[in-house]
Amino acid sequence: MTDKIAIQGIKGSFHHAVAMDYFSPAVALEECLSFDAVVDALLRGKVKQAVMALENSIAGSIIPNYALIDQNDLTIVGEYNLNIHHNLMAIEGQSIADITEVHSHPMALLQCKSFFKNYPHIKLIEAADTADVARKISEDNLMGLAAIAPKEAASIYGLTILAASIQTIKNNVTRFVVVQKKNGTLPKEQISKASLKFILDHQRGSLAAVLNVMSDCLLNLTKIQSLPVIETPGKYAFFVDVTFDTYQQYDKARKILAIMALEFKILGEYANTQK
Repeated sequence: MTDKIAIQGIKGSFHHAVAMDYFSPAVALEECLSFDAVVDALLRGKVKQAVMALENSIAGSIIPNYALIDQNDLTIVGEYNLNIHHNLMAIEGQSIADITEVHSHPMALLQCKSFFKNYPHIKLIEAADTADVARKISEDNLMGLAAIAPKEAASIYGLTILAASIQTIKNNVTRFVVVQKKNGTLPKEQISKASLKFILDHQRGSLAAVLNVMSDCLLNLTKIQSLPVIETPGKYAFFVDVTFDTYQQYDKARKILAIMALEFKILGEYANTQK
């Protein structure tokens, strides 16, 4: 039996596209309605790995997912960057003039807002999942309604694409990570990126000192995100991604940072795909 991969959404979603590209076109899916449900599937052992979106080049970080990974002690074992293309799709035989409502995820609607300025007769309605809207339109034969979804959704659910790549900003990339409960066994020579979390003393220069260590050890800081420490107002946890040429460079920095920080945690060590 093939191990299932948990995703947020259903077949035809962007998470499904990532799972197919990262694992296999025939990947078996555990479809989840929310990221909390994705994590629950991992923790209960229904799946060994899951795909989670972590940041978008337009919208920024998906903050709750950082917290989910950290609080549930998940490990990042891989990443995948997907170029996001939003497509307008509906039941075959219709044109855009026939469409009165477009349903999709709030982020998809926002990223396609400029396109719909030319179609003031269309009402935009928020939905929980892009591909799920496409599925419902197909199953219920809903005329006059359209979905914004990946092209795979049109193929899976038998819809016609009325307009392709309607996103306002064409260079739209979402970074996804592959997570699991325990660390992987990737050989050190294949590890070239790490995701870390640390909490520092609330005093002047503490973050600068950490950044200097990273620089001295030849690490490249590709991401930094701060989140409040809930139990301690005024204190912040920093989530960072670093890349490096050799594991030895990273290992040296890791050991120093673990001493400098009040709390230090490795969220994942994996291969860098953003070269």
